[in-house]
Amino acid sequence: MMASRPKVLLIVNPVAGKTKGRTALFPLTEGFCRAGYIPTVHVTGARGDARHITEQLAAQHDLVVCCGGDGTLNEVIDGLLACEKQIPLGYIPAGSTNDFANSLHLKTQPVAALRDILGGSNDAMDIGLFNGVRHFSYIASFGIFTAASYNAPQTTKNALGHFAYLLEGSKELFSVQSHQIVAQTADKRYEGDYLFGAVCNSTSVAGLVKLNAGMVDMSDGLFEVILVRRPMNPAEIARVLNSINTADFDPELFDFFKASEVTFTMKEPLPWSLDGEYAEGAATITVKNVPQAILLRH
Repeated sequence: MMASRPKVLLIVNPVAGKTKGRTALFPLTEGFCRAGYIPTVHVTGARGDARHITEQLAAQHDLVVCCGGDGTLNEVIDGLLACEKQIPLGYIPAGSTNDFANSLHLKTQPVAALRDILGGSNDAMDIGLFNGVRHFSYIASFGIFTAASYNAPQTTKNALGHFAYLLEGSKELFSVQSHQIVAQTADKRYEGDYLFGAVCNSTSVAGLVKLNAGMVDMSDGLFEVILVRRPMNPAEIARVLNSINTADFDPELFDFFKASEVTFTMKEPLPWSLDGEYAEGAATITVKNVPQAILLRH
């Protein structure tokens, strides 16, 4: 009796990045067929589509593969975590920044990435949970530059990559607004007038902040939390930019720490960005690490 062939759910965002997903669709489908898989292909058409199809169909497959940007990956992970069983996830990065992929040194050429998935093994990865409602793969952020991640038009992102974020974010430097915020962990309280905050599990954040590889373990149950205090003069602005560029965080202008859970309290709700996608804020936001929640095949 012939053994049943494994099934793969391939989710492709055709407009991510420089439309790599669209041009890679046939080579990826052919590659899975030649490797013995039965592929089910879904091409996304709107925001939320990847989350919905993953939640509905993932449990019927042996592997789920996402070809798109960080936002598409975010939706697929959210859908996977709604499933009753843990299904391995493969990621073919096709976005404009690919922060999650850069942290893991994943190949961005689709066919090469496919080969790594087919020949790879499963690694357990931490995932973030935002206010008990939404998941994120590598970053939840608020403040300056945050809006740039979801306001930069897709055509601009496709043409300029992560430089698009710099273009959008630089506009905010001329009208810098900071916020009185308290960040509470299990054993420490941080309080200040902050310009920007990020709870991340990545060495690369929108091409703007680079963390040294030794700072980040994506499966240790801990986030890296970066809080940028408001600079008071041009010299301090220069110090902030230098710290962001070198990942050597000036303690007078930054609070940098690790935590498995952190609760933010602020006077007024602020918009957040989850993996580059908009998230509505609240006066109190809790961000929690969900240890080794997904199996990444690479």
